[in-house]
Amino acid sequence: MEVFWYLPTQGDERYLGTTIGRRPATYSYMQQIAQAVDKLGYGGMLIGTGQKQDTWIVASSLISVTERLRFLVAFRPAIMSPSLAVRMAATFDQISNGRIILNVVTGGDTKELAKDGIFLEHDQRYELTDEFLTIWRSLMQGDEVTFNGRHLKVEGAKLQFTPVQKPYPTLYFGGSSDAALQVAAKHIDVYLTWGEPPNQVAEKIAKVRRLAAEQGRTVRFGIRMHVIVRETTQQAWDAANELIQYVDDETIAAAYRRFAQSESEGQRRMAQLHNGSRRNLEISPNLWAGVGLVRGGAGTTLVGDPETVAARMLEYTDLGIDTFVFSGYPHLEEAYRVAELLFPRLPVQTPAIALPQQVASTFSEFVTKTDLLKPQPV
Repeated sequence: MEVFWYLPTQGDERYLGTTIGRRPATYSYMQQIAQAVDKLGYGGMLIGTGQKQDTWIVASSLISVTERLRFLVAFRPAIMSPSLAVRMAATFDQISNGRIILNVVTGGDTKELAKDGIFLEHDQRYELTDEFLTIWRSLMQGDEVTFNGRHLKVEGAKLQFTPVQKPYPTLYFGGSSDAALQVAAKHIDVYLTWGEPPNQVAEKIAKVRRLAAEQGRTVRFGIRMHVIVRETTQQAWDAANELIQYVDDETIAAAYRRFAQSESEGQRRMAQLHNGSRRNLEISPNLWAGVGLVRGGAGTTLVGDPETVAARMLEYTDLGIDTFVFSGYPHLEEAYRVAELLFPRLPVQTPAIALPQQVASTFSEFVTKTDLLKPQPV
């Protein structure tokens, strides 16, 4: 089992629906979180994309202040060329000694996508993602690529250096529509679902496995959700209720209308878990939909004492989930709580410290390793 944490590049909060206790996303604060997550033994850290601080720059700035932490860098295929994305990912992989993994985000909010100049319809965005990943994967494996698709075209593209990870850094991806699942089955290493009840997660896993098998592939699975763990069950539920104590009914109603009309199938599924109501927010044992009342994206939370939350996580692993990508408010303090209370009760895999690549001991060995005397591309 791997447990990842989330870096709040949009700013952090103590309560939802208010500015009380809000923390801006300063570099010093993000560095605090990253170093805590690194030392506590998390498997990685998700850095999201969207209208917030740039994912690639933030992640790159944290390489030198961490030792083992892997960065799950989210990016949108529609706003960069696959050749550029390959160079960026391979460069990061070399500089960090293999500490990048990638979260491919097609995007489901038309208004937000328009801000970046993306005006494709839902299924067209997944067509572009399919073409993008076809090119990206080939380039990462050292192929020279000429591709002429409906959305993307490259001629004679080739990566001039090799990444540390083979054949390329792990690709994560989420999406609940049929178009999304087809892309996952064809290209993705880890399919990432939002935190739906176990029976719904089981159905989705079965469908992705079947589609991947039709492509002659296998896929791993992860889950993206929040977590509130305390020493006692009562303390955990008190913390959950405190988190939304400033959220009013008008805000909930406005958010629900927005989510219910979303183009994102995953977002609609999140909204259906609570239907815009504060009542019955425990939608499955210890699975709470309170965050999703007002927040888009992952809207569910595992809530309970350490033994109970660990047991619920193991129920998901029995379905096939091997990676948990968690959030908690505020993210610095909750990173410590989760590691201290949950990790001793789980088979958590901690990454080793990334060792520098071997340096040549002599000049002749250096020349041989780097092909220094061969003609170099300009």
